[in-house]
Amino acid sequence: MDDLSRSDPLAAVSPLDGRYAGRTAPLVPYASEAALMRARVRVEAEYLLALADLEATSLTLSEGEREAIAGLADAFDGDDARLVKRLETEGAAGYAATNHDVKAVEYFLRTETPERVHPWIHFGLTSEDVNNLAQRLLAKPAVEEVLVPAIGDVRDELTTLAREHRATPMLARTHGQPATPTTFGKEMAVYAARLGRQLARVTRAADGLSGKLAGASGTYAAHVAAYPDVDWRAFSREFVGRLGLEHTALTTQVNPCDDLATLFDALRGVNNVLLDLDRDVWLYVSQRYLGQETTEGETGSSTMPHKVNPIDFENSEGNLSKANADLTFLADYVTNSRLQRDLSDSTVKRNVGAAFAHCLIGYGKTDAGLGKVVPNERVMREELEGHPELIGEAVQTILRREGDTEAYERVKALTRGRAVTLSDFRDLFDELDVSASVREELRALSPETYVGLGDELVDELDD
Repeated sequence: MDDLSRSDPLAAVSPLDGRYAGRTAPLVPYASEAALMRARVRVEAEYLLALADLEATSLTLSEGEREAIAGLADAFDGDDARLVKRLETEGAAGYAATNHDVKAVEYFLRTETPERVHPWIHFGLTSEDVNNLAQRLLAKPAVEEVLVPAIGDVRDELTTLAREHRATPMLARTHGQPATPTTFGKEMAVYAARLGRQLARVTRAADGLSGKLAGASGTYAAHVAAYPDVDWRAFSREFVGRLGLEHTALTTQVNPCDDLATLFDALRGVNNVLLDLDRDVWLYVSQRYLGQETTEGETGSSTMPHKVNPIDFENSEGNLSKANADLTFLADYVTNSRLQRDLSDSTVKRNVGAAFAHCLIGYGKTDAGLGKVVPNERVMREELEGHPELIGEAVQTILRREGDTEAYERVKALTRGRAVTLSDFRDLFDELDVSASVREELRALSPETYVGLGDELVDELDD
């Protein structure tokens, strides 16, 4: 194993950067160490420009200098990231090692700006002012540009299945036992609707991410000491808003992170819907209600050549379960800080990207699995035909309508714990004191057609 390069995916400690590196690649611009460095550069650069706009400060920038500073984040590349890392760990560009990741970014900015600007870089800030904003500048697009579209793909697939199979009758099961029939399309519509509601929660949570910029204890103390006449609260509110975030006015040194906890909980809501779906589809495959299109060259079992396993749904279930464990931990942890600040959350927040990555893998696998399943209408109809007792609910309800106070008991005596046929029901119908039209209504009942408004309910789905 010594011959494997550390950068080789086969040497990765985490499957997110090894086995699943291709699937998690869309999150690299938002969840990597280099991405965090770039976001910090953006915050520091934007802050420098905002200070220059204050009449109270003596900082002046030419138009060219403003353009150069404004473009630092967009131009930040791999070489820049490696320089920041060297500044932190070993020293570079004439600076000793900082042993501090935010200070390393400050020194990097010094290498990119005129010396007269250097006193104003990170002026009055604490590291958390930069970090909390940078983290949200990454989390927001990671969710909006990567996770939300992936969730939307799953919902689209469910909607397509719902509409194409809206009238396909299917045995329902409650408590695992045969129950009033439904349609396959309606069941997929239920999941599409649930997923849509949870997706809306995620979108609102991402929109509501909020940042702070208020100094070492959240009091603007250093800012006020330097410029007591500046309205620093207004400055902070405008600055954070310009970054596309809501403003949190009351903080300690740290952003309380209730906004992140809300986002993590919203993602768990999505994941819980999909976990429920994964398990149900797995059961439908097991019951042969669903077949699966085969993939050329794919092996289902190392010993049983015939198998086509529901591996996409199983993989999704595993990844979404891991994501939920991480999201629960993160939501609980990041909202707590000893007194005004402790550093334990710093290492924890570095794992947000891993939680997002497990989400992304899960969404992709569910979407892929749904694209392969094919409803087996013949099996569904045969099973319905094998359970004529299912019309018992309809029979006793119609008889109640006709004033039969013993309707439930009558049907229960015929069906409970017994194997019955449609002929048994029709013998019962012949004995009933009902009109000919009611008798015909009863005789027309069958499990395959006893699906209520299953077909029409699919129209409740929004586009």
